[in-house]
Amino acid sequence: MWDKLQIFGFQALWNPLTLVITILLGVLYYLFTGPFKEKAGLKESPSGKQQVFLYSALALFYLIKGAPLYIMSHIFLSVHMLQMVIFYFIIPMLVIKGIPEQWWRKVFGARVIGPLINFMTKPLVAIVIFHAMFSFYHLPTVLDFSKTNNFVHWSITLAIFVGAFCFWWPLMTPFKERVLIKPLYKIFYIFGSGLLITPSCALIIFADSPLYATYSEPDAFMQALALCVPLDVLQGLNLGGPQIFMNMNLVHDQQAAGILMKVSQEFIYGGVLAALFYNWYNSENRRGIDPLPSTQQSITPERG
Repeated sequence: MWDKLQIFGFQALWNPLTLVITILLGVLYYLFTGPFKEKAGLKESPSGKQQVFLYSALALFYLIKGAPLYIMSHIFLSVHMLQMVIFYFIIPMLVIKGIPEQWWRKVFGARVIGPLINFMTKPLVAIVIFHAMFSFYHLPTVLDFSKTNNFVHWSITLAIFVGAFCFWWPLMTPFKERVLIKPLYKIFYIFGSGLLITPSCALIIFADSPLYATYSEPDAFMQALALCVPLDVLQGLNLGGPQIFMNMNLVHDQQAAGILMKVSQEFIYGGVLAALFYNWYNSENRRGIDPLPSTQQSITPERG
């Protein structure tokens, strides 16, 4: 596999521009949360945990949008699904946790975008927006269209990312005085999300023929590769479709993609639920309330 990918060259495999953008974002975060934090409206630097969250988000961003995994996501539908799991189900949580609360308050309090973001992060609105966009994207005509050129591709990608951010915000909000979802309802929120994502996964898993032209037909496949491979390199290649890189047929890769998406989402949601329960349990303990009261009560015999 790795030897076959070498035909695309260094620029396609490692995407120096994406690497520069990622490093620049990391440097800006360091400067405006460290040496220049007062100018950025911060009284104190983010905690070590917050910094780990943000830098991890940037590292994952480069991994899926700049490293060889990016070009592989245009060859294998299963890798594309792994890319989506990381970009829409992991990175938004890390970004929410990694950016200082004071910055979020400025964003949500801004005159222009503040009211819109406050509306879009309401639980019911957020879950509908994200899953509508996510499901719509997996329609064959939409997914194939998203790979026709970089402007369309990045516009759709970032639009879904905004939807993913809105979806995760009610669960991860740092605003302690604004509880958007009560602890118990968070379970139903995540459970509902798992149900809403199932039709898209089922569409892919149970299809008996390739759904997407960009992952099956030579012309559409080559057009999709143009998103990450320089044209002068691509013009000298005659690949005939993604099958040349695969050790499985197209339908099996497609089925693996749907299974990967569903299983990964379940694992992530399970981890989030465990973390939410742990935080709730600790908060109740700190308030002096036993979150799991004993069902056994001592009985004092009556005296006649």
